[in-house]
Formats: sequence, structure tokens, C-alpha cells
Amino acid sequence: MNEEFETIVEGIYEKDLRYREDAYVFVMEALAFTQKKFKCSKHVKGEEMLKGIKDLLLKKFGPMARMVLEYWGIKSTEDFGNIVFNLIENKVLSKTEDDSIEEFRDGYDFEEVFDSGYRKQLAKKISRMRS
Repeated sequence: MNEEFETIVEGIYEKDLRYREDAYVFVMEALAFTQKKFKCSKHVKGEEMLKGIKDLLLKKFGPMARMVLEYWGIKSTEDFGNIVFNLIENKVLSKTEDDSIEEFRDGYDFEEVFDSGYRKQLAKKISRMRS
């Protein structure tokens, strides 16, 4: 990320200590990942963003995803919405009239996706490799 982004994130962090600065960097990385995944060059809806975040977390961190999220201060999908809207308030991202924090509420259960869900996916991959 560039210096301007880092300065903005430092300013956000001074006002809102809930999330580590790395979480903001990850959300921007996840946005680019999601745009590529859903082939949308501009606007991404909250639901799409949550899917992209989940996929990128699993890809980058695998079974450590939950621990990384906890370290960043992220406890639920709504926290991703808070980060996105902090970035919107600071003119890093933009939104449409239809966008709201509600899109990020109860997107998925972290335990289900990153713990038991990851173990199930891993078991399937191992089973396919043995076949």
C-alpha cells in the first residue's frame, strides 16, 4: 500500500482502536481479490465482499484464519463492515445509496467457516488425493 493509505489508516486507528491497521490492509487486498473473482471492476456488494474475504482468508491463512482475525480485533462479519465504512468515511472507498452496514451483519459464523468448515474441506481434499 502507498504512504497516503498508510497515513489515512493511522488516522482511522487513532480514532477507532477496535481493529489493527493490518486489518485495513487486508480488506483492501480482499476488495481487489473479490473484484477479480466476481469480474466486477468497480462496485462490490457487501455479500460479495464477505465471500471474497472468506475465500482469501482461507487461501492465505488456512487453519490460522481465526487466530489472525482475533489478532486484528475482528470477531464477526459486521467488523468487516465497520472497517469498510471507516474507509468510506475517509474517502478511500465509495458507496452507493443501497450500501449499508446491514449487508455485513451475520454473514457467516467464524467457527463454522474457519474451524469446522476448514477441517471438512481439508478432509475432502485428502480423500480425493487418496482416490
